[in-house]
Amino acid sequence: MWWGRENTHMGWYFEKRYCQRILLGKGKRKMKILLISLKRNFANVAAASGRPWKDITVAAIREVSQGEKRVAITPQAAESLIKKGIRVVIERGAGVSASFNDDLYQKVGVNVVDKDTAYQSDIIFKVRVPTLEECAKFRPKSTLLSFIYPAQNKNVIDELAKRELTVFGMDCVPRISRAQVYDVLSSMANISGYKAVIEAANHFGRFFTGQITAAGRVPPAKILVIGGGVAGLSSIGTAKGMGAIVRGFDTRSAVKEQVESLGAEFLEIQIKEEGEGIGGYAKEMSKEFIEKEMELFSQQCKEVDIIISTALIPGKPAPRLITKEMIATMKPGSVIVDLAAEAGGNIETTRPGQCYTNSNGVIHIGYTDLPSRLPTQSSPKEQFNVDLNDEVVRGTIVLHQGRMMWPPPVISSPPPSPTLAKKIEEKAVVEVPLSPLQQTFKSAAIYTAGNLNFS
Repeated sequence: MWWGRENTHMGWYFEKRYCQRILLGKGKRKMKILLISLKRNFANVAAASGRPWKDITVAAIREVSQGEKRVAITPQAAESLIKKGIRVVIERGAGVSASFNDDLYQKVGVNVVDKDTAYQSDIIFKVRVPTLEECAKFRPKSTLLSFIYPAQNKNVIDELAKRELTVFGMDCVPRISRAQVYDVLSSMANISGYKAVIEAANHFGRFFTGQITAAGRVPPAKILVIGGGVAGLSSIGTAKGMGAIVRGFDTRSAVKEQVESLGAEFLEIQIKEEGEGIGGYAKEMSKEFIEKEMELFSQQCKEVDIIISTALIPGKPAPRLITKEMIATMKPGSVIVDLAAEAGGNIETTRPGQCYTNSNGVIHIGYTDLPSRLPTQSSPKEQFNVDLNDEVVRGTIVLHQGRMMWPPPVISSPPPSPTLAKKIEEKAVVEVPLSPLQQTFKSAAIYTAGNLNFS
């Protein structure tokens, strides 16, 4: 179960003023973390005895997905929770792959426990979607914070609902400015975009940047990035910083300015169709648009050295953008990185989870665990207080005490203030009278212009 004002028999609730934003990592890139602060509810002590903070247990369990190296709670995050009086446990060896051994957790006061004990905690943090076997281990009416992807994992949701869990999908955070601090999905996409360029550079046979040496001229690498979301912009910025010629494409016209601000060329087609969908994501395009889009990609495949594709549509398979016929026209030694591999891939020849070279010499990278390949950077997670009236929290919650809460209601943008619009209009029509000096200059300019001879 989750702890809210309506659950007075448990005697707990969350208050916004107890949330703190913690910046982790001295000398490293700082990750924003919003840690849960629990406060005992004394409002209904007569009805039920509340539980003190020290009786609340938060746990991070070891990930079982193949190749997953991340851990949901770092020692720094655990230390912040412990200072609030919350008991934190971690499954033995859960952080080893992320370079956080058990000793680091024990030094800050975390109890290292076995798997069964960790699963009996009040709140459990995970990274990957739980398997059906893991679902059976969760304590009934407990709380889970994890990536969930409810549209693709209905069997997992049904199993968790049977156990009356409250589930928060960290992939469901709404795309609004106020929610950016909680947006784990964007954080992981940023890491994926960076790592995609690093993987491409590792497999590419020459420099990204152009060079002129005594031995001759080395042309810069040409890179096409498909998709201008968080991952795409991260790839563009990283590749441009390494000296490559970068081209970007997106169906949303609003992305053009962002791509060009990073120094890349924005590719466009001659059909005016807006690709902006709900929540800032791209939508499915018309048949005519897709045909022109495919013509563009076909031409680009003949020119570029590296393609990084990031196009995704929420709740649906990834759109197929690059065909095997296009791949056949690419130069030997070219590299493609498909960040949509886990959702089926944007490239027809992608093999999810694999890296291979086809018969034409084109290197295919279809890794589905790029954030996990930077586990120390990508392990810290964002957590937040629970208030179902909060649009960010409401957009993230998938199950509440076993009751389906997804999909959330659509968040509508507030209309512009009529008072402000009226003030701007009034301000625009106000004429400021000229000063005597300005009137003199104006008269002099008129007389001078009248005496000019342009013949």
